[in-house]
Amino acid sequence: MKRISVFCGSSPGLRSEYMLAAKQLGEAMASRSIGLVYGGASVGLMGEVARTVESLGGEVIGVIPQSLVDKEVAYRELNDLRVVGPMHERKALIADLVEGFIAMPGGLGTLEEFFEVLTWAQLGIHQKPCGLLNIAGYYDKLLDFLDYAVEQRFVKDIHRSLILVDAEPKRLLDSLVSYQPVIVDKWLDREAR
Repeated sequence: MKRISVFCGSSPGLRSEYMLAAKQLGEAMASRSIGLVYGGASVGLMGEVARTVESLGGEVIGVIPQSLVDKEVAYRELNDLRVVGPMHERKALIADLVEGFIAMPGGLGTLEEFFEVLTWAQLGIHQKPCGLLNIAGYYDKLLDFLDYAVEQRFVKDIHRSLILVDAEPKRLLDSLVSYQPVIVDKWLDREAR
């Protein structure tokens, strides 16, 4: 695995564990020579994981829309900061550059980006692993909801199983590296007809 995209907050969040995990994830990626592709910001968890990978000699590619550069949140010191037009262009480029995805704690943008690549996996558009770094139980309620969606037959078990989950950065990386794609058939619940 050459590169992983990390979706995460542009805020540090409330708990100190989030920033610590960003540093630990960056260290684990750099120690395995796995490059980081991320949203290109210098702030919050995004900035922490990027600075950590970079400080340890790892590859870091930031992809940021011009509108966010204009708001002065770009990590301008990056050797490879790619400025794009709209968010759709950002997401497509990130997806093209990586072999896997991790979502750390974050807000609406993090959730939206993660669920988009997860949906692409569900539809067979890619077969790249998608993992949640569940620091301090941040994603527990989301995972409970997804289990409920399975129970209610809006999500299939096989699609729910596409989400790799761990609270420890090194173990989550192990899961992504050893991931074996599952061939899934997205379409309708034929039993419900």
